[in-house]
Parts: sequence; C-alpha cells; structure tokens
Amino acid sequence: MKIGRLVAAAVAVATFSVSSVLAQEVTLRAVSSFAEGTEFSKNFERFIEKVNADGKGVVQINYIGGPRAIPPFEVGNAIRTKVVDIANVTGAFYTNLMPEADGFKLIAKPMSAQRADGTWAFVNELHNQKLNSYFLARQFHNVPFHIYLNKKIEKMDFTGLKIRVTPVYKDIVEAMGGTAITTAPGEVYTALERGVVDGYGWPVTGIFDLGWDKVTKFRLEPAFYSVEVNVLVNLDTWKALGDRQKKLLSDTAVWLEGLDSEKVAAIAAERQRHTAAGIQAIDFGAAVSQDFLKKANEVAWASVIRRAPESGAKLRQLAGN
Repeated sequence: MKIGRLVAAAVAVATFSVSSVLAQEVTLRAVSSFAEGTEFSKNFERFIEKVNADGKGVVQINYIGGPRAIPPFEVGNAIRTKVVDIANVTGAFYTNLMPEADGFKLIAKPMSAQRADGTWAFVNELHNQKLNSYFLARQFHNVPFHIYLNKKIEKMDFTGLKIRVTPVYKDIVEAMGGTAITTAPGEVYTALERGVVDGYGWPVTGIFDLGWDKVTKFRLEPAFYSVEVNVLVNLDTWKALGDRQKKLLSDTAVWLEGLDSEKVAAIAAERQRHTAAGIQAIDFGAAVSQDFLKKANEVAWASVIRRAPESGAKLRQLAGN
C-alpha cells in the first residue's frame, strides 16, 4: 500500500511538472528570407503580431529580421538545423534540400482546397522528411510571376538575354534561349544598373518595395506560375509544443492564408502602378501566350520529376496539371 501511494504521488508530481511546462509561455525565433517590411514579408509580420497579441502567456515570436540576419538561400538549412524556429521562405530558396519544392509554384489551388484534398498533407510529409520542418502555412497562391526586361524583344525568344533567376524561372528562361544568372534579391538592382543582367523574374507585386521600378522598362506578358511563400516550423520545435500552442499557431496560419483574398485588388493596383512608372507591357497575343504557358508548365514539371521521380510525379497528380 505504501509503495502504491508513493507511485501515485510520483505520477501526480510528474503530471504536475509536465502540465507546468506545457503551460509556460514559449518564445520562438523567426526569420524571413525577404527584407523586412517588403511585399513578401509584410503578411508574415502581421502573422507575428497576431500570434504575439493572441498568444500572451502561451507562445510569443521573436522576429530577428530578414536577409541581414540569414541570407535567403541559407534559410532552409537554418530551419532544418534549428538555428531558427520559424521561417518565412519560398521553396525556391531550398530546392537544394528538397527538389520537389520547385513544383510548389505549379500548385495554384487555394490552401483551403490543398488542406482538404491531401495536397497539404503530402507537402508537409516532404518537409518533415527532407527539411526537418512542419509546413504551417503557404501564402500568395493567387499572385503570379512575370519576366521583366530592360531590352525590348520582338518575339517570344530570350536568345542573347541574361536574365536573373531563382530556381522558379531557371528552366523556362533557358528553354526560351536565355542565359540564367542566379542571385539573391538584394543583388538585383545593382546587376540591372550595371548591365550585368538584361532582366529578371519576379512576381507581379513587390518591385516598388525594392526600388527595381527605377531600372525596369518592360513587363513581359503573360503572367505565369504561382507565388508560394511558406511558413515553416522546425519539426523538433513543433513536436515540443503543447496542444494549446500548436492550435494557436495553426489557427493563426489559416488566418494568414486567408489574407490572400486581399491580393486580387492589390494586383490590379500594381499593374496600374507599373504603367504610371513607365513600365511597358510586351504582349504577343493570346496564341503565343498559350504556347508560352504550356512550355513553362512542361519544362518545370520535367525538371522536378527528373530530380525526384516518384514524389515529383505524385505532386503533379495532386496539382492537377
């Protein structure tokens, strides 16, 4: 009986200790792969503000900043190795660790659909296995990309052009005859100014934040692919959180994804802003645009599946294109 009472007391103490730990406020370190206050960090910063407001006593986020803290192409490894707990980063910056990440741009379904049809679960599994991370959220599914140029072209052909890329655009730029030059976003302005590159790939929104409008003359139509900026949590960090902490982060992630609805008006306004800034649209018509979109889709999937045959093929099946 005495031993039984001792065991019961020990269990009670252990349970109290665990409960106390779970009840403690946890502070997580976060980084963005984009400069603070710019287009693709702003909503993540709103996410942090909301978590910190709603999560007092539960979970807080210490935002250490953007590329000045960790270079963009190193953020994937930083989240994998727990240098930081949370990262705002596009898959294009960690394709060296996860080749399938190059296929995320080809999934244009809203996250509500991805969570319902198994796409999110599969992408989360890939992040668990290859990046030691939990796939908390994806933003900007409805924001497309463009190729921007400083030289006017007379046909849909990039021969002779040097175009700044990330993995997002590399395959299509090369398929169209261009020379792909990879740089971090912070180096683009100088490269354009000095003529090191003749153009660059970037979403329809965000060039004004970076001052690139001052060194950009043309926007090539059509828009293509889909932006994906992901919020990842180190998997060890995620597993160590309590249920209440996980729920708060997950609920705020769904709220963050809902901000994509704001982008419809923002894109229309951005195009008008391009025109006002003297950035001219180059449009070769519907037939040429369709051919370009088909080619962009095919070369991108071919590249993903070549590097990750089984998982790349499954990702394409889930994407539905």
